[in-house]
Amino acid sequence: MTATTTPTAMMPTEWRDFFALTKPRVMTLVVFTAICGLLAAPGSIHPVLGFTAVLAIAMGAGGSAVINQWWEADLDAGMKRTKDRPLPGGRMRREDARDFGMFLSGVSVMLMGVAIGWLAAGLLFAAIIYYAVIYTMWLKPRTPQNIVIGGGAGAFPPLIGWVAVTGELTAMPILLFAIIFMWTPPHFWALALFVKTDYANVGIPMMPVVRGEKSTRHQILAYTVLLAPVAVAPWLIGGTSWVYGSVSVALSVLFFALAWPVGLRTRAESDPMKQEILLFKFSIAYLFVLFAALVADRVLYAQGIIGTGLFGGGIFA
Repeated sequence: MTATTTPTAMMPTEWRDFFALTKPRVMTLVVFTAICGLLAAPGSIHPVLGFTAVLAIAMGAGGSAVINQWWEADLDAGMKRTKDRPLPGGRMRREDARDFGMFLSGVSVMLMGVAIGWLAAGLLFAAIIYYAVIYTMWLKPRTPQNIVIGGGAGAFPPLIGWVAVTGELTAMPILLFAIIFMWTPPHFWALALFVKTDYANVGIPMMPVVRGEKSTRHQILAYTVLLAPVAVAPWLIGGTSWVYGSVSVALSVLFFALAWPVGLRTRAESDPMKQEILLFKFSIAYLFVLFAALVADRVLYAQGIIGTGLFGGGIFA
Protein backbone atom coordinates (compact mmCIF):
# COMPACT_ATOMS: atom_id res chain seq x y z
CA MET A 1 0.00 0.00 0.00
CA THR A 2 1.46 3.32 -1.04
CA ALA A 3 1.37 6.61 0.83
CA THR A 4 -2.07 8.12 1.05
CA THR A 5 -3.19 10.70 -1.46
CA THR A 6 -6.58 11.31 0.11
CA PRO A 7 -7.24 15.05 0.27
CA THR A 8 -6.54 16.64 3.66
CA ALA A 9 -9.62 18.86 3.46
CA MET A 10 -12.29 16.35 4.34
CA MET A 11 -15.85 16.70 3.12
CA PRO A 12 -18.71 15.70 5.47
CA THR A 13 -19.25 11.95 5.71
CA GLU A 14 -22.80 10.71 5.20
CA TRP A 15 -24.39 7.31 5.72
CA ARG A 16 -24.50 6.99 1.95
CA ASP A 17 -20.71 6.99 1.88
CA PHE A 18 -20.54 4.07 4.29
CA PHE A 19 -23.14 2.24 2.21
CA ALA A 20 -21.22 2.97 -1.01
CA LEU A 21 -18.10 1.38 0.48
CA THR A 22 -19.91 -1.96 0.64
CA LYS A 23 -20.20 -1.99 -3.18
CA PRO A 24 -24.00 -2.36 -3.31
CA ARG A 25 -24.06 -3.33 -7.00
CA VAL A 26 -21.76 -6.26 -6.34
CA MET A 27 -23.72 -6.97 -3.17
CA THR A 28 -26.85 -7.58 -5.25
CA LEU A 29 -25.24 -10.58 -6.93
CA VAL A 30 -23.75 -11.80 -3.64
CA VAL A 31 -27.11 -11.71 -1.87
CA PHE A 32 -28.94 -13.26 -4.80
CA THR A 33 -26.59 -16.23 -5.17
CA ALA A 34 -26.55 -16.73 -1.40
CA ILE A 35 -30.36 -16.84 -1.33
CA CYS A 36 -30.35 -19.26 -4.26
CA GLY A 37 -27.92 -21.56 -2.48
CA LEU A 38 -30.09 -21.44 0.61
CA LEU A 39 -33.36 -22.11 -1.27
CA ALA A 40 -31.95 -24.82 -3.51
CA ALA A 41 -30.46 -26.83 -0.65
CA PRO A 42 -32.28 -29.98 0.47
CA GLY A 43 -34.05 -29.59 3.78
CA SER A 44 -35.47 -26.43 5.30
CA ILE A 45 -34.48 -23.53 7.49
CA HIS A 46 -36.63 -21.23 9.60
CA PRO A 47 -37.26 -17.96 7.69
CA VAL A 48 -35.71 -15.91 10.50
CA LEU A 49 -32.57 -18.04 10.46
CA GLY A 50 -32.51 -17.94 6.68
CA PHE A 51 -32.68 -14.14 6.76
CA THR A 52 -29.95 -14.08 9.40
CA ALA A 53 -27.69 -16.26 7.26
CA VAL A 54 -28.13 -14.02 4.21
CA LEU A 55 -27.63 -10.92 6.35
CA ALA A 56 -24.38 -12.33 7.70
CA ILE A 57 -23.17 -13.16 4.18
CA ALA A 58 -24.07 -9.65 3.00
CA MET A 59 -22.28 -8.07 5.97
CA GLY A 60 -19.20 -10.21 5.36
CA ALA A 61 -19.14 -9.33 1.66
CA GLY A 62 -19.67 -5.66 2.48
CA GLY A 63 -16.97 -5.69 5.12
CA SER A 64 -14.40 -7.24 2.79
CA ALA A 65 -15.34 -4.69 0.09
CA VAL A 66 -14.73 -1.86 2.57
CA ILE A 67 -11.33 -3.30 3.51
CA ASN A 68 -10.56 -3.59 -0.21
CA GLN A 69 -11.26 0.11 -0.74
CA TRP A 70 -9.35 1.11 2.39
CA TRP A 71 -6.29 -0.71 1.09
CA GLU A 72 -6.65 0.54 -2.50
CA ALA A 73 -7.67 4.14 -1.80
CA ASP A 74 -4.62 5.53 -3.60
CA LEU A 75 -5.13 3.24 -6.58
CA ASP A 76 -8.80 4.21 -6.77
CA ALA A 77 -7.77 7.87 -6.85
CA GLY A 78 -5.80 7.20 -10.03
CA MET A 79 -8.58 5.47 -11.96
CA LYS A 80 -11.37 7.28 -13.75
CA ARG A 81 -14.13 4.85 -12.80
CA THR A 82 -13.24 4.81 -9.07
CA LYS A 83 -11.88 8.29 -8.32
CA ASP A 84 -15.22 9.49 -6.92
CA ARG A 85 -15.55 6.74 -4.32
CA PRO A 86 -15.79 8.01 -0.72
CA LEU A 87 -12.08 7.61 0.13
CA PRO A 88 -10.41 9.07 -2.97
CA GLY A 89 -13.23 11.64 -3.08
CA GLY A 90 -12.14 12.90 0.33
CA ARG A 91 -15.45 12.23 2.08
CA MET A 92 -14.11 9.83 4.70
CA ARG A 93 -10.96 9.14 6.69
CA ARG A 94 -9.18 5.93 5.79
CA GLU A 95 -9.09 4.89 9.43
CA ASP A 96 -12.87 5.13 9.62
CA ALA A 97 -13.26 2.96 6.54
CA ARG A 98 -10.81 0.40 7.91
CA ASP A 99 -12.62 0.21 11.25
CA PHE A 100 -16.01 -0.04 9.55
CA GLY A 101 -14.80 -2.90 7.35
CA MET A 102 -13.29 -4.78 10.29
CA PHE A 103 -16.47 -4.28 12.32
CA LEU A 104 -18.75 -5.60 9.57
CA SER A 105 -16.49 -8.56 8.91
CA GLY A 106 -16.15 -9.54 12.54
CA VAL A 107 -19.83 -9.21 13.36
CA SER A 108 -20.82 -11.18 10.25
CA VAL A 109 -18.71 -14.20 11.23
CA MET A 110 -19.88 -14.17 14.84
CA LEU A 111 -23.52 -13.77 13.80
CA MET A 112 -23.25 -16.68 11.38
CA GLY A 113 -21.52 -18.88 13.95
CA VAL A 114 -23.92 -18.21 16.80
CA ALA A 115 -27.16 -18.23 14.79
CA ILE A 116 -26.43 -20.82 12.09
CA GLY A 117 -23.32 -22.89 12.76
CA TRP A 118 -19.56 -22.69 12.82
CA LEU A 119 -19.00 -24.52 9.52
CA ALA A 120 -20.91 -21.80 7.69
CA ALA A 121 -19.12 -19.18 9.81
CA GLY A 122 -15.74 -20.69 8.96
CA LEU A 123 -16.55 -20.57 5.24
CA LEU A 124 -17.67 -16.95 5.58
CA PHE A 125 -14.43 -16.09 7.37
CA ALA A 126 -12.49 -17.82 4.58
CA ALA A 127 -14.39 -15.79 1.97
CA ILE A 128 -13.54 -12.52 3.73
CA ILE A 129 -9.85 -13.41 4.03
CA TYR A 130 -9.81 -14.62 0.42
CA TYR A 131 -11.08 -11.31 -0.94
CA ALA A 132 -9.65 -8.77 1.51
CA VAL A 133 -6.22 -10.32 1.93
CA ILE A 134 -5.39 -12.99 -0.67
CA TYR A 135 -6.93 -11.18 -3.64
CA THR A 136 -6.70 -7.49 -2.67
CA MET A 137 -3.34 -7.39 -0.93
CA TRP A 138 -1.47 -10.24 -2.58
CA LEU A 139 -2.79 -11.37 -5.97
CA LYS A 140 -4.16 -8.19 -7.53
CA PRO A 141 -0.94 -6.13 -7.51
CA ARG A 142 1.34 -9.06 -8.40
CA THR A 143 -0.04 -11.32 -11.13
CA PRO A 144 -2.26 -11.14 -14.22
CA GLN A 145 -3.84 -14.35 -12.91
CA ASN A 146 -5.35 -12.33 -10.05
CA ILE A 147 -8.90 -12.66 -11.35
CA VAL A 148 -8.53 -16.37 -12.11
CA ILE A 149 -7.35 -17.28 -8.60
CA GLY A 150 -9.26 -14.48 -6.89
CA GLY A 151 -12.51 -15.61 -8.47
CA GLY A 152 -12.94 -17.90 -5.50
CA ALA A 153 -13.79 -14.90 -3.33
CA GLY A 154 -17.06 -14.25 -5.16
CA ALA A 155 -17.89 -17.96 -5.38
CA PHE A 156 -18.51 -18.48 -1.66
CA PRO A 157 -22.06 -17.05 -1.19
CA PRO A 158 -24.13 -19.94 -2.65
CA LEU A 159 -21.81 -22.43 -0.98
CA ILE A 160 -22.34 -20.77 2.41
CA GLY A 161 -26.09 -20.48 1.82
CA TRP A 162 -26.32 -24.20 1.08
CA VAL A 163 -24.23 -25.15 4.12
CA ALA A 164 -26.37 -22.87 6.31
CA VAL A 165 -29.32 -25.17 5.56
CA THR A 166 -27.67 -28.59 5.46
CA GLY A 167 -24.78 -28.14 7.87
CA GLU A 168 -22.51 -30.14 5.58
CA LEU A 169 -20.30 -29.73 2.55
CA THR A 170 -21.27 -31.96 -0.40
CA ALA A 171 -20.82 -32.11 -4.16
CA MET A 172 -23.63 -29.73 -5.08
CA PRO A 173 -22.49 -26.65 -3.14
CA ILE A 174 -18.94 -27.26 -4.37
CA LEU A 175 -20.29 -27.23 -7.93
CA LEU A 176 -22.09 -23.95 -7.27
CA PHE A 177 -18.77 -22.55 -6.06
CA ALA A 178 -17.06 -23.90 -9.19
CA ILE A 179 -19.63 -22.30 -11.51
CA ILE A 180 -18.93 -18.80 -10.21
CA PHE A 181 -15.20 -19.51 -10.05
CA MET A 182 -15.12 -20.43 -13.77
CA TRP A 183 -17.56 -17.66 -14.71
CA THR A 184 -15.47 -14.87 -13.18
CA PRO A 185 -12.57 -14.68 -15.72
CA PRO A 186 -14.67 -14.25 -18.89
CA HIS A 187 -17.05 -11.94 -17.03
CA PHE A 188 -14.37 -9.68 -15.59
CA TRP A 189 -11.97 -9.71 -18.52
CA ALA A 190 -14.77 -8.55 -20.82
CA LEU A 191 -14.97 -5.50 -18.56
CA ALA A 192 -11.18 -5.17 -18.22
CA LEU A 193 -10.80 -4.93 -22.00
CA PHE A 194 -12.51 -1.54 -22.07
CA VAL A 195 -11.08 -0.15 -18.79
CA LYS A 196 -7.53 -1.45 -19.21
CA THR A 197 -6.14 2.10 -19.37
CA ASP A 198 -7.27 2.67 -15.79
CA TYR A 199 -5.38 -0.38 -14.60
CA ALA A 200 -2.32 0.51 -16.65
CA ASN A 201 -2.25 4.02 -15.16
CA VAL A 202 -1.99 2.67 -11.60
CA GLY A 203 0.24 -0.31 -12.34
CA ILE A 204 -2.25 -3.12 -11.72
CA PRO A 205 -1.20 -6.15 -13.85
CA MET A 206 -4.60 -7.07 -15.23
CA MET A 207 -4.50 -9.51 -18.12
CA PRO A 208 -5.15 -6.98 -20.95
CA VAL A 209 -2.38 -4.75 -19.59
CA VAL A 210 0.28 -7.43 -19.13
CA ARG A 211 -0.54 -10.03 -21.79
CA GLY A 212 -2.34 -7.78 -24.26
CA GLU A 213 -5.80 -7.84 -25.79
CA LYS A 214 -5.20 -10.83 -28.06
CA SER A 215 -4.21 -13.16 -25.24
CA THR A 216 -7.05 -11.89 -23.05
CA ARG A 217 -9.58 -12.51 -25.78
CA HIS A 218 -8.34 -16.06 -26.31
CA GLN A 219 -8.58 -16.74 -22.59
CA ILE A 220 -12.11 -15.34 -22.43
CA LEU A 221 -13.10 -17.89 -25.04
CA ALA A 222 -11.19 -20.70 -23.31
CA TYR A 223 -12.82 -20.07 -19.93
CA THR A 224 -16.23 -19.84 -21.56
CA VAL A 225 -15.69 -23.32 -22.97
CA LEU A 226 -14.51 -24.60 -19.57
CA LEU A 227 -17.51 -23.02 -17.84
CA ALA A 228 -20.09 -24.92 -19.90
CA PRO A 229 -19.58 -28.44 -18.49
CA VAL A 230 -19.30 -27.08 -14.95
CA ALA A 231 -22.60 -25.23 -15.33
CA VAL A 232 -24.32 -28.36 -16.64
CA ALA A 233 -22.72 -30.67 -14.03
CA PRO A 234 -25.44 -30.30 -11.35
CA TRP A 235 -27.86 -31.90 -13.79
CA LEU A 236 -25.39 -34.58 -14.91
CA ILE A 237 -24.74 -35.79 -11.36
CA GLY A 238 -28.47 -36.01 -10.61
CA GLY A 239 -28.65 -32.96 -8.39
CA THR A 240 -31.27 -31.25 -10.58
CA SER A 241 -33.82 -32.16 -13.21
CA TRP A 242 -34.10 -31.39 -16.89
CA VAL A 243 -35.48 -27.94 -15.99
CA TYR A 244 -32.14 -26.68 -14.73
CA GLY A 245 -30.32 -28.88 -17.25
CA SER A 246 -32.03 -27.35 -20.28
CA VAL A 247 -31.57 -23.80 -18.98
CA SER A 248 -27.87 -24.39 -18.26
CA VAL A 249 -27.27 -25.84 -21.72
CA ALA A 250 -29.12 -23.00 -23.47
CA LEU A 251 -27.33 -20.31 -21.46
CA SER A 252 -23.95 -21.91 -22.08
CA VAL A 253 -24.59 -22.00 -25.83
CA LEU A 254 -25.55 -18.31 -25.78
CA PHE A 255 -22.49 -17.44 -23.68
CA PHE A 256 -20.24 -19.21 -26.19
CA ALA A 257 -21.98 -17.53 -29.14
CA LEU A 258 -21.23 -14.11 -27.63
CA ALA A 259 -17.70 -15.02 -26.52
CA TRP A 260 -16.70 -16.42 -29.92
CA PRO A 261 -16.45 -13.09 -31.80
CA VAL A 262 -14.87 -11.41 -28.76
CA GLY A 263 -12.27 -14.14 -28.46
CA LEU A 264 -11.21 -14.29 -32.09
CA ARG A 265 -11.52 -10.81 -33.51
CA THR A 266 -8.82 -8.16 -33.87
CA ARG A 267 -10.03 -4.78 -32.69
CA ALA A 268 -9.12 -1.43 -34.19
CA GLU A 269 -8.43 1.40 -31.72
CA SER A 270 -11.51 3.28 -32.94
CA ASP A 271 -13.76 0.26 -32.28
CA PRO A 272 -16.31 1.04 -29.50
CA MET A 273 -16.15 -2.62 -28.33
CA LYS A 274 -19.88 -3.19 -28.48
CA GLN A 275 -19.41 -6.96 -28.52
CA GLU A 276 -17.33 -6.88 -25.35
CA ILE A 277 -19.89 -4.73 -23.56
CA LEU A 278 -22.67 -7.06 -24.71
CA LEU A 279 -20.73 -10.08 -23.41
CA PHE A 280 -20.14 -8.38 -20.07
CA LYS A 281 -23.82 -7.52 -19.64
CA PHE A 282 -24.95 -10.96 -20.74
CA SER A 283 -22.56 -12.63 -18.29
CA ILE A 284 -24.37 -10.92 -15.42
CA ALA A 285 -27.76 -12.03 -16.72
CA TYR A 286 -26.32 -15.51 -17.27
CA LEU A 287 -25.53 -15.98 -13.60
CA PHE A 288 -28.85 -14.57 -12.40
CA VAL A 289 -30.90 -16.79 -14.72
CA LEU A 290 -28.78 -19.89 -14.05
CA PHE A 291 -29.20 -19.64 -10.28
CA ALA A 292 -32.87 -18.73 -10.60
CA ALA A 293 -33.31 -21.93 -12.63
CA LEU A 294 -31.63 -23.86 -9.84
CA VAL A 295 -34.17 -22.57 -7.33
CA ALA A 296 -37.09 -23.18 -9.69
CA ASP A 297 -35.87 -26.72 -10.19
CA ARG A 298 -35.76 -27.31 -6.45
CA VAL A 299 -39.26 -25.88 -5.92
CA LEU A 300 -40.72 -28.03 -8.71
CA TYR A 301 -38.99 -31.11 -7.31
CA ALA A 302 -40.25 -30.40 -3.78
CA GLN A 303 -43.81 -30.22 -5.13
CA GLY A 304 -43.42 -33.54 -6.93
CA ILE A 305 -43.83 -32.00 -10.37
CA ILE A 306 -40.45 -33.15 -11.68
CA GLY A 307 -37.95 -35.92 -10.96
CA THR A 308 -34.20 -35.77 -10.46
CA GLY A 309 -31.27 -35.54 -12.80
CA LEU A 310 -30.14 -37.14 -16.01
CA PHE A 311 -28.99 -40.38 -14.37
CA GLY A 312 -31.66 -40.59 -11.66
CA GLY A 313 -31.13 -40.66 -7.91
CA GLY A 314 -29.68 -37.32 -7.06
CA ILE A 315 -28.78 -35.22 -4.10
CA PHE A 316 -32.32 -33.86 -3.79
CA ALA A 317 -33.70 -37.29 -2.97
